Amino acid sequence: MGPNSANQPPGSTRCQNSPGCTRGRSPSCGHALGVLVILVALASGCATSPPDDPENICAIFKEKRSWRKAAQRSEKRWGTPVHVQMAIIFQESAFEHDARPPRDKLLGIIPWKRPSDAYGYAQALDSTWQAYRDQTGRRGADRDKFSDAIDFVGWYTDMSQRSVGISKWDPYNQYLAYHEGPGGWKRGTWRSKGWLQDTARA
Repeated sequence: MGPNSANQPPGSTRCQNSPGCTRGRSPSCGHALGVLVILVALASGCATSPPDDPENICAIFKEKRSWRKAAQRSEKRWGTPVHVQMAIIFQESAFEHDARPPRDKLLGIIPWKRPSDAYGYAQALDSTWQAYRDQTGRRGADRDKFSDAIDFVGWYTDMSQRSVGISKWDPYNQYLAYHEGPGGWKRGTWRSKGWLQDTARA
């Protein structure tokens, strides 16, 4: 409710008593409602839905041709094969554009804080995404835009290759480094995380 809600509550008589009202609704109110419905529909249509078959890269690119072009641009720019980049995004978000880590539970039942600020297709942290934007000059890049997210994955895997020597053709170790950071991968922080190793193998 806005600051003026006390003066103009929903269903107020201002509309109902206006000239030309029919069954409590004026033509102007009906027009406003119609515009609102159209805007909501357009906003819903702008949200990118996940692919119908997220585990089939050929089906994904057949359904979403712009994704294929974006993945190929990233591969050309960073040298990481398309299938490695797509595998990382699949494991991170299952191609949900607005994915976030699930909230922790307080006392086991009450939704609480999220464990991190990871967001979007690539589940990039705020700080890492900012580093990507600064280093690449892509200041307007968005985590919930596929073309930006897959370019980020290409950038990150390139960084892992340059900093700790992980081949860009090695999806297993690239994913471990993506999750733990190149430094964490080098220290072997992933060795005690069987679930992470299983995910990287999937």
